Amino acid sequence: MSRKFTGNKIVVATHNAGKVVEIGALLEPLGTQTVSAGELGLPEPEETGLTFKANAELKALAAATASGLPALADDSGLAVAALNGEPGIYSARWAETEGGRDFGHAMQSVENELQARGATSADKRAAYFVAALTLAWPDGHTETFESHFHGTLVWPPRGNNGFGYDSMFQPDGYDITCGEMDPDQKHAISHRAMAFAQLLPACFGA
Repeated sequence: MSRKFTGNKIVVATHNAGKVVEIGALLEPLGTQTVSAGELGLPEPEETGLTFKANAELKALAAATASGLPALADDSGLAVAALNGEPGIYSARWAETEGGRDFGHAMQSVENELQARGATSADKRAAYFVAALTLAWPDGHTETFESHFHGTLVWPPRGNNGFGYDSMFQPDGYDITCGEMDPDQKHAISHRAMAFAQLLPACFGA
């Protein structure tokens, strides 16, 4: 039996503005007040886990311990079959440049690797987003849920909505990328939404 959330305020354990907005939108129907780790001035813990689940738990526990409030953390990334699952848990690191984090650079790096491996046809460009979602309490208890969101990588990127690798990711069954989708449409089908679909009945009774 999963532990139920009984408070009215949750720390969203991220400094990523895009994730804060997306997670806040998913929690809004519950009437739960959210505050981000960035707003609270909490430090970003070093992500030393070797899996999405481990990193989500690490981030949620760090925020819950530092704030004294339940905290929700997501660790997500892009796994590309032709790249043996890369960039995977290092998806954000592929975006690091001397001038800061740049996902245009990250998408170009993924495309360069695909080209180098001859992965030019759609059947060789399968990929999926992974989201691990952890709700942690200050006493150290955690509940974690993980989902995958499958699609194909396109080039050049299309659309300016979303964030991260969204503009080069075309979900299975769609002819537009996540970057071209209305945010509400993406929120309804994404890896994060699917993880939330597990979390809500388990921990919120929704």
